[in-house]
Amino acid sequence: MGLDQTAPERAAQKPQERLAAWLSGDMDAVNLLIRDRMASEHAPRIPEVTAHLIEAGGKRLRPILTLAAARLFGYDGPYHVHLAATVEFIHTATLLHDDVVDESKQRRGRPTANLLWDNKSSVLVGDYLFARSFQLMTETNNMRVLAILSNASAVIAEGEVLQLTAAQDLRTTEAIYLQVVRGKTAALFSAATEVGGVIAGASADQVQALFDYGDALGIAFQIVDDLLDYGGTDAVIGKNTGDDFRERKLTLPVIKAVAVASPEERAFWERVIEKGDQRDGDLEQARAIMARHGAMEAARQDALMWAGRARAAVQGLPAHPLRDMLADLADYVVERIS
Repeated sequence: MGLDQTAPERAAQKPQERLAAWLSGDMDAVNLLIRDRMASEHAPRIPEVTAHLIEAGGKRLRPILTLAAARLFGYDGPYHVHLAATVEFIHTATLLHDDVVDESKQRRGRPTANLLWDNKSSVLVGDYLFARSFQLMTETNNMRVLAILSNASAVIAEGEVLQLTAAQDLRTTEAIYLQVVRGKTAALFSAATEVGGVIAGASADQVQALFDYGDALGIAFQIVDDLLDYGGTDAVIGKNTGDDFRERKLTLPVIKAVAVASPEERAFWERVIEKGDQRDGDLEQARAIMARHGAMEAARQDALMWAGRARAAVQGLPAHPLRDMLADLADYVVERIS
């Protein structure tokens, strides 16, 4: 399971890389299971589309969280692999659907499936992966993990629909934003960690701590992604910078800037977000307005706060190298915007 490493080698690695190294055998099993279950005897388009996204070098963060939570509590059965693959299938299905809804052209540094094939293929293959995820869930014969993951799937869909209704509406508040993020991002993070603890037989308090960790980590992760869209690079975020602006999404730094906007600034936001009348130089002007009001820094402080909550959530769990890696991961998520 774990790898022998010197202290300097461990220090040089990112927390996610240390988790992946510790869980490398489990992740190999997850990848084999994913490749097996994304096959289709009658519809070759399914593995083509799925492989394009799954094998594009994604971080596999969510399945790693499931494996880490299970191993943290000494689980030695086979079903943490099933649950990790389930989580990755759900995540991949949502990405396929998201790219259609957002009309995205790049994902993980590559052209999106809907651009290479078409929207119909992306939607239907996403549906197939959702169905596969439920097949994998049932093989654990554990009604509680089935309830957790099926509920998360519903919450994710609900969050996406809420985002549609809140999009391009300058009345969207930070509370609504948080509700969207809890649905579309944090729900799968928290389900991933929670089911790992459940399958391993962790206590109710320990499972709650894992849920709280995943919830806070997911929120911090999404806020950081929002910030990177305005201040990162294409290579770091795996998509084109400024995509959120072009798609007129009300992400946290924009919501904070709108809340304190002058009449002239509000007119700008109404034009570019609500009316979709975007011109050359508007992205730079949006960045300048957010900088003027400290909106980016305020959002960064929110991300740091959620990362701190994630770290605190795991402190009461059993002493274990995996626990420390999970805590370090929370810090690393926000270091990308330091």
